[in-house]
Amino acid sequence: MSVANARRLRSNPTDAEKRFWAAVRRGGLMGLRFRRQHPVGRYVADFACLDRHLVVEIDGSQHDPHKDAPRTAALEACGYEVIRFTNAEVLTNMEGVLATIADRLGLYDRYMGVAAHAGGVLTPLPNPPPLGEGDERCTLPHQGDGGGRRSGARP
Repeated sequence: MSVANARRLRSNPTDAEKRFWAAVRRGGLMGLRFRRQHPVGRYVADFACLDRHLVVEIDGSQHDPHKDAPRTAALEACGYEVIRFTNAEVLTNMEGVLATIADRLGLYDRYMGVAAHAGGVLTPLPNPPPLGEGDERCTLPHQGDGGGRRSGARP
């Protein structure tokens, strides 16, 4: 997928994508850095945490788990763990979405301590959807590649 297409997608986010980005941007989830509409192989992931090799997909009503299986498999073949949420989950239970991500990354206890300190009330989602499998290949970004900043971009 081209970088130009990823830029186009970034300029037209859904309400759920806007809300999720507001929650995770600038390290808002346990200091983890996410990228929006990040090219991975031939697809563009809604959100990617490169340090943890995690892709978060936020699916609207048009998504079908069976049709999304090849996409999930391709993202996983690129070395990413994929977790999916519906627009409704993001819009109505953001704390549960964040708690589920923290749990998947092994940060749940730490996240709960931070949320409790902040006075948050958490309602984790029951069970994340199953992951797909695949054998497509792609290259992962190298550690220390400058975080993908463009030349001349400010830190």
